[in-house]
Amino acid sequence: MSAATAILAAARSPAAALHRLHLRAPAAAPLRVPGLRAGPGYRGIAMAAAAHAPVPADPLPKGADSFFRTVISNMEKVYLSRNPTAKTILELVRSYDGDHICYDHLAFRTFGVDGYGINSLAEFFTDFGYLPREELRFPAKKLRAIWFSPPTNDGTGTGIYGPLPRIFISELLVDELSAQSQEIIHKYIRTSGKGNKHAALASISGELTWETPIYSDFQVLSRESEYAAWTLVNGYALNHATISTHRLESDIRNINKFNKFVEVNGFKLNSEGGILKVSPDGLLQQSSTVADSSLFTFADGKTESIPRSYIEFAERLRLPQFKDLQDEEVKEHHRRDGFEVGNADKIFESTSKDQLTRRSA
Repeated sequence: MSAATAILAAARSPAAALHRLHLRAPAAAPLRVPGLRAGPGYRGIAMAAAAHAPVPADPLPKGADSFFRTVISNMEKVYLSRNPTAKTILELVRSYDGDHICYDHLAFRTFGVDGYGINSLAEFFTDFGYLPREELRFPAKKLRAIWFSPPTNDGTGTGIYGPLPRIFISELLVDELSAQSQEIIHKYIRTSGKGNKHAALASISGELTWETPIYSDFQVLSRESEYAAWTLVNGYALNHATISTHRLESDIRNINKFNKFVEVNGFKLNSEGGILKVSPDGLLQQSSTVADSSLFTFADGKTESIPRSYIEFAERLRLPQFKDLQDEEVKEHHRRDGFEVGNADKIFESTSKDQLTRRSA
């Protein structure tokens, strides 16, 4: 059983998952690491993760590292080709700050049914040294997510070729939707064959693994779950990349100044819950643009505008125990790790109709 499979199984049945893994639950409290917060299912997730992630992952061998970066670079190419806002902002940051861009994380959306959920993408990343760290749940949106920490490869460049990013994969809890929406999703998944086995390939090609949907099905899903509608037409495409602002070298390494930089250059930021999304401990601060849109030709011949992807920005502040370090001594592991449900819940709205309408106003 892969680590990704184990962590998903643990969320549903910790004891059974641990038995299958031949693990023993720790007698003490479950794994606790800086930046990880308990939530629904946390204990099972932490217990499964404890066997896999007590320390950062070892670096990938040189050949594996090169291959892996080539794959995610092609994911990024599809993402940038469909999202001119992300491409332009990256160019502006490089022009202003120099070539110092690092990605905090990459994020994907999936349908959590019939093997098309988190696991379908996670196994690619765990095969290349990523470790499952924490489950997050979003009951109102009928979503859950797991984030994965990267191997400790620093790389020799920036962006995809710099320090490897965290991975954030979410899934829609399809079984909690209305019967009509469930049937629509199942209808398309049935046309996919074993497409879920090739999720990473779908992501680098930019193609759906199921047949092109009809517009009325897209509309039905949009009314109940904008996440579902987005996934139906975008599939395994990269949902967003995130610039790590604190790794920049100019004044825009401060996320508030970064946000102003983006707005001055004519881009609208996701205003859900305020422009800046801040974790309760104040140490994780995030913002994002509103998604780009593009025309999409549905199977019934209708051509309509659909939401694509967006770009996010994150500043991770240093943990209290490292407050006395000199700035030049602070490394990524001295900073707040993980994700925050409250922040992520609002970041999801970057592809919502409300935010897209505001962007076009």
